[in-house]
Amino acid sequence: MDWKKYKRKFKEPKKKEEFNTEVINVTLKTILKKVENIDDLVVKEISIEDHCFTVMYISSIVDASSIQEKMIDPISDSETTTSVFKKLNKLEKINNQDQSLLLHELASGFAFLFNSLDENIIYKLPAFNAPERSITAPENETTILGPQDAFVESIETNMSLIRRRIRSTELKSKSFFLGTETKNSVSIVYLGNLANKENVDRVIVRLENVEYDGFIGMPVLKQLLEDNPFSPFPQFGITVRTDWAVNELLNGKILVLLNGSPEVAILPTTFMEMFMSPEDFYNRWTTATLLRTLRLFGFFVSILLTSTYVSVLTFHPAMLPPQLLSILADSRARVPFPPVLEVLIIELVIEILREAGSRMPTKIGQTIGIVGGIVIGTAAVEAGLASNILIVLVATTALLSFISPNFLMSNAIRLIRYLFIIAAGVLGMFGQMVTLAWLINHLSNLTSLGSPFISPVIPRKWSDLLNSVLRAPVKYMTKRPGISRAKKDLVKPLDEE
Repeated sequence: MDWKKYKRKFKEPKKKEEFNTEVINVTLKTILKKVENIDDLVVKEISIEDHCFTVMYISSIVDASSIQEKMIDPISDSETTTSVFKKLNKLEKINNQDQSLLLHELASGFAFLFNSLDENIIYKLPAFNAPERSITAPENETTILGPQDAFVESIETNMSLIRRRIRSTELKSKSFFLGTETKNSVSIVYLGNLANKENVDRVIVRLENVEYDGFIGMPVLKQLLEDNPFSPFPQFGITVRTDWAVNELLNGKILVLLNGSPEVAILPTTFMEMFMSPEDFYNRWTTATLLRTLRLFGFFVSILLTSTYVSVLTFHPAMLPPQLLSILADSRARVPFPPVLEVLIIELVIEILREAGSRMPTKIGQTIGIVGGIVIGTAAVEAGLASNILIVLVATTALLSFISPNFLMSNAIRLIRYLFIIAAGVLGMFGQMVTLAWLINHLSNLTSLGSPFISPVIPRKWSDLLNSVLRAPVKYMTKRPGISRAKKDLVKPLDEE
């Protein structure tokens, strides 16, 4: 495979300069040919003075009472065609409509009225009224303090949740329709007086160049927008919390909303922000700093703990104190497998339990996870398939891998851990160091919307360090994150008291 050619496909796309502006006249006859075999399509004909008026809509996604009141009743209650047109003056009138646009609007909840007097003039009425989930507390990013409303699947509701918190005309939005089959509604949202214009243009260009059948959720669209699609690490943030999304807008970042998905993408973001939680800002700075340090410490322990167990027992037993080595030797006395195989077996068992538990109803999944872990762990030790010390280490690393508030980052940590275990089993500590060097190099080369992913470590920015590993008192967090390249760097004037 020619990797150079393959890589060129993921270069920054150029903005499309030409759009399909072909407009053709459409009539009721041409539309009816396109909407065959749709059971919930309603086509209602009403005759007045030998002329026929035809109402067309899809019943499963519209408010039928609104159509009846504003479109059907005015026609039915009229005796002449002249009075019909007078009553329809309030409806939007279109002509020379693009056929594909009309079909898209029909599938999006519009009702259309055709008349036999002039087939080129069509009336349309927005009547979308599909079932919608009510606003609830977030289930994935729970906090004890702070607001408890989360985004839902409706892009209009999500926009209203944001505008409820930012009552400013600087809150800008631009909409797109993506997906050749689904025509998903996508919006980018940003603060015009804060967001970097180059970043906004870059997001617009990437969205305009997306060619895909459709999107079942924001995580799918996000993968098409990321800088490096081969990396195991997510390069954009994602959240369902409205308070966190608004906080990122105030930092000069850009949100991408997708109709039908409760997740919202945050662009750009950094590696360190993957370990931040909205609750950090609700806690005192001391508690928040402690929790952030714990999350970052958990990341390194998660990828290094079991691999160190493998490398020490396989290549470097002399590194352990004699007493600890004796305990490990007694623990592994009945285990017939080498340490690397022993670790991989138990890690895979943990993955299977987690996957099985997540696919079951909540109550059953929790029971399967707890009981299965205890029973299988105890049985594995008694059967001599694993040492009891390894069970403790694997359980600890499994817990630490989920310490990141970002679920996609947790998945990346679990994958990276296997690389370290295999490298430790082949080359010992040297293999771990080589893998760690690769990891640091890989993170250093990653970018998020063209900005360094590992910022503010590389390139270093001291003001950002006050809100990365540390969380300084809010009073001293006077600058916005450098990665957003906001128009206004300062949150408030430095001399303000």
